[in-house]
Amino acid sequence: MVVGLACLLVIVFYAHKSKAYMRINVGLGIFVVSLLVVPVMDAVYIKGQVGLYDKFYVTVGLLALAGIGDALVQGGLIGVAGELPERYMQAIVAGSGGSGVLVSMLRILTKAVFPQDADGLRKSAYLYFFTSIVFMVICIVLYNVAHKLPIMQYYEELKAEAVKEEKAEKGPMTGPVWRATLWNIVGTVKWYGFGIVLIYVVTLSIFPGYITEDVHSLVLKDWYPVPLITGYNVFDLVGKSLTAVYLLENAKVAISACVVRLLFFPLFIGCLHGPQLFRTEFPVSLLTCLLGLTNGYLTSVLMIMAPKSVQIQHAKTSGIVMVLFLVVGLASGSVIAWFWVI
Repeated sequence: MVVGLACLLVIVFYAHKSKAYMRINVGLGIFVVSLLVVPVMDAVYIKGQVGLYDKFYVTVGLLALAGIGDALVQGGLIGVAGELPERYMQAIVAGSGGSGVLVSMLRILTKAVFPQDADGLRKSAYLYFFTSIVFMVICIVLYNVAHKLPIMQYYEELKAEAVKEEKAEKGPMTGPVWRATLWNIVGTVKWYGFGIVLIYVVTLSIFPGYITEDVHSLVLKDWYPVPLITGYNVFDLVGKSLTAVYLLENAKVAISACVVRLLFFPLFIGCLHGPQLFRTEFPVSLLTCLLGLTNGYLTSVLMIMAPKSVQIQHAKTSGIVMVLFLVVGLASGSVIAWFWVI
C-alpha cells in the first residue's frame, strides 16, 4: 500500500508526460514477474537451494514491486476508462468485484480438496498463483487488442481536439500551468474522493480481519470465514453491477450514504459484545453482505461520476486522482483494522 501510494503520487504529477498505454503494459508485466517468481523460488527452496529468510525478503520485495504494478495498472485503466462512456468504468469496477468472487470460489475448492497441512497449503497457494498468472497474460493480450479498437481511437481523437483547444487558450502545458490545472482537478473531484476514502476506511477496518479473526460459529467452525468472505464478495460484485441498471446521479446523496456507512462500526461491535442474538450467524452474515453491497454500489457510482465532472482531456488525470484516494482509504482502513485486535 505504501509503495503503491508513493508511486501514484509520482504518476499524478507526471501523468501529462507519459502515456497510459505504456504504464498499463509495464504494470501488467510487473504483475506477471512478481507472481511468477514466488512459486519458482518456493520450488527452489524445497530443493534446499534457497534459505528461508532469503525467500522471505525476496517475497517482501516482490510485494513492493506488485505495489508499483498496481499503481501503474489501476491508475492507467481507471484514467482511460474515465475518458470513455460510463459503462466502461462500470465494467472495470465490476471486474474488481468479480476477482473477489473468483478468489472465494478458489478458496472453497482448495479447502474442500486439499488437506490443511503444509503440503496441502502449498498446493493451494500454487493454484492461486497459477490462476493469477493466466489471467494477467490474458489481460496483456486483450488490453493490447482493445487499445486498437475504433472506439478507443475515436475518444483519443476527441481528447486530442480538446487538448488542442486548451493549448490555444492557456498556452503550452508548462510546469506551473500543469500544477494549477492539477489542483483544479483535485478541487473538482475532492468530495468524490472523500466518499471513496470513507467507503474503504469502513470496509477495510472490518473486512477481512474482523470476519476471519473475531467471529466464531460452533456449527461451521473453521469454515465460518469462508462463506462470510464469499458472501461479501458476491454482494460486492452485485453492487458494482447494479450501476449498469440504475446509476445514482446525485453526488450529495451518494457521499451522504458513504457517511451513513459509519454505522457499520457500532453494528459489528454489537455482533461481538452485544446480546447473544446478535452474535449468531444470521446477523453477522446479513451485515457482511450489506457491507459488500454498499461498498460495491457506492464505489461504482463515485468512480463513474468523478471523471465526468471534468473536461474530457482531464478525465484520465481525475481517474488517477480517484485511485489515489482509493489507496489512501485502503491503507487507512488497514491500519484502523488493528483496533479490532487491540
